[in-house]
Amino acid sequence: MKILVIRFSSIGDIVLTTPIVRCLKKQIPDIEIHFLTKTSFVSLIENNPYISKNYSITDKVAEVSEALKKENYDFVIDLHHNLRSAQVKRTLGSKTFSFNKLNVEKWLLVNLKINKLPNIHIVDRYFETVKTLGVVNDNEGLDFFIPEKDLVDVTSVFKLNGNAYHALVVGGSYYTKQIPLNKLQEICRLGDKPIIVLGGKEDVAMGLQLEKEFAGKVFSACGKFNINQSASIVQQADRVITSDTGLMHIAAAFKKDVFSLWGNTIPEFGMYPYLPGKNSKILEVKNLSCRPCSKLGYSKCPKGHFKCMNEINVKEIF
Repeated sequence: MKILVIRFSSIGDIVLTTPIVRCLKKQIPDIEIHFLTKTSFVSLIENNPYISKNYSITDKVAEVSEALKKENYDFVIDLHHNLRSAQVKRTLGSKTFSFNKLNVEKWLLVNLKINKLPNIHIVDRYFETVKTLGVVNDNEGLDFFIPEKDLVDVTSVFKLNGNAYHALVVGGSYYTKQIPLNKLQEICRLGDKPIIVLGGKEDVAMGLQLEKEFAGKVFSACGKFNINQSASIVQQADRVITSDTGLMHIAAAFKKDVFSLWGNTIPEFGMYPYLPGKNSKILEVKNLSCRPCSKLGYSKCPKGHFKCMNEINVKEIF
């Protein structure tokens, strides 16, 4: 049996598909799994031993349409369910199973504060997509596979005296999901171990500011490492402090102690750290009338006060 799994983006969403891929491979004899994503995210899955072949697009489905048609897939598992994935399904004509994104329910919660969402994690909702194939959740959690070339010798690179440190994630796809500077500074002050700050190239200035302000205690890795190398730093950390980001889900894949700070998004969307049999610490300001203000995020707080982040008590972390 040959199956194509579709999830184009983003980091966290792709990591959250890994239990589906693993259980498909382990529970269906002689299955071959292919995965379709965006080129910028191929590194997240190219080392996954349960995936036989990866396909990717930079922008348009037409980039891979002919190659995909030659594969003659038995089934397509659409875990993205957008216009691009619909185009793939029309092109292939295979039997498909598509993920229900519950967009109406999310709209009701964001705009009218009416919660009709099921109280289950998105991973378990992904499994509803493949139940017709007889595949069930093995409750082994998420997977993330780091190639040997991307393993980071943290102690040597950051000149740490010991092996213990905390990872602090400062990046995020939207401003209203990011931990604000004043909270980052408070976390760095309260921390009782060295802190390695993780983020992308857009977070270099923030990382350097924290490194300078807390010299000898805080070390910036922002913009210096690729996603697999950043994952290696997360994997070796004693504790991971993060907002609702892709690295939060990677930390969950490594069964780390995750402390997640939630701004405009809420755990009720079903994308909190997925740790079967293990709890993570969620820090949020409940009962704000303006929260959630979006299922994704904004470049600035629509209300101007950013209370959802600014009023979080980060002392709970320590």
